[in-house]
Amino acid sequence: MQLYYNHYSSNTRRVLLAADHLGIAFDLIEINLASQDDRRRLAEVNANSKLPVLIDGDFILWESCAIMQYLADGTPGQTVWPQARQARADASRWMFWACQHFAPAIGVLTWEHIWKKFVTGLEADANEVARGESELADTARVLDAHLATRRWLVGDAVTLADFAVVAPLMYKDKARLPLDDYPHLLAWFGRVRELPAWRNTEHAW
Repeated sequence: MQLYYNHYSSNTRRVLLAADHLGIAFDLIEINLASQDDRRRLAEVNANSKLPVLIDGDFILWESCAIMQYLADGTPGQTVWPQARQARADASRWMFWACQHFAPAIGVLTWEHIWKKFVTGLEADANEVARGESELADTARVLDAHLATRRWLVGDAVTLADFAVVAPLMYKDKARLPLDDYPHLLAWFGRVRELPAWRNTEHAW
């Protein structure tokens, strides 16, 4: 299988976390989003021009959480994608939540504090930073409360839900994410960071 990826993409990090945990190796195709040629190559396999993209023979799959589920479904004996109907729905719920709520809130702050000056030369917009911090607070409260009585998001062990939600926290320090008021979230993040999958997918900035 081939994976179009970029180390700086938290959506890619989701897939790499799941693949490492599952023991799956890819033929990695790095896409430099600053390169016009690379962006053209990416558009040829994903009309959305987004990363990551999985190619498995003639099958092309984009959307990080769909790729994670596909990889787990093809791995006999795996435990990160629950088999029981309600547990699987619960994991799906948190994966959708990650894409719809948590990651977009963090994305505002990663853009303003990390990528904006690099791409546009402009400094962070205080109003946008305030918006991102407010949106992140709304989602962080939900996550912190959920984790107050549990070690992992679903069941008693790590699942794809944890990998989906945690990935954008790779930007925690550089994006200045204001998370000090959420001890249960931070404790969970600490547990994830101790997993071999997290350490094996760490990339030096």
